Amino acid sequence: MILAIMIGRSGSKGFKNKNIKKVFGKHLCEYPLIAAKKSKLINKIYVSTNCNIIKKISKNHKVKIINRPKKLTTDKVLGEKVFQHAYFEAKKDLGLNSKEIEFVVLLFANAATLTSEMINNGIKILRNDKSFDSAVSTSIYNMWSPIRARKLDKKTGCLKPFVPFKTFGNVKKLNCDRGSQGDVYYADMSVSVVRPYCLENMTNNLLPQKWMGKKIAPIFSVGGFDLDYDWQMPSLKFWLKNYAKKN
Repeated sequence: MILAIMIGRSGSKGFKNKNIKKVFGKHLCEYPLIAAKKSKLINKIYVSTNCNIIKKISKNHKVKIINRPKKLTTDKVLGEKVFQHAYFEAKKDLGLNSKEIEFVVLLFANAATLTSEMINNGIKILRNDKSFDSAVSTSIYNMWSPIRARKLDKKTGCLKPFVPFKTFGNVKKLNCDRGSQGDVYYADMSVSVVRPYCLENMTNNLLPQKWMGKKIAPIFSVGGFDLDYDWQMPSLKFWLKNYAKKN
């Protein structure tokens, strides 16, 4: 059994109602559902939400709704907690134990930069290599290398390195070239395919996305992201035009 779980709530602050914004005639939250439905490897799809509009949209796609508890609907709650709750609810609904679930495909309602092929690739990766805990969509963003990151020193008003330069090795060899440290791979949040035990107990899993376990394989993508701000919308439209599979 392979499950898919999409999470999305009402009340987003950065970009109001982002999960239900329409892009090329579809609500943003429909894109992950469509990709999951097109994957012939997924057996059951669940949506965890407190949003009545997302519930209605999801029901139109004939997927199962998990009512997201109020305590899990604030902007302070980590996605890992919501995924974990939904996983246990889905498991209970199906009457399955963890050994009967092969993988869980984790999706965000605001992440439309995925295809069914990416989902299937993630499943294939985990089936071919039992040592991986998960496979996640990954994009190269060299322009956002940690070497370029800064934080504000409130006492001086100056910008300082967010990560000490010595972390990167010989500081004399560092430079401003965006590719000087090699490719920078970001888990772009479009899709994560995980083994059930990653969600059963996340205590010792890697930060910052603890649902991914410890040994994480890449599902290579280009320009993937979860949408949180209105200025990202043109990038999403570009991605859908150039990288999404045509219906």
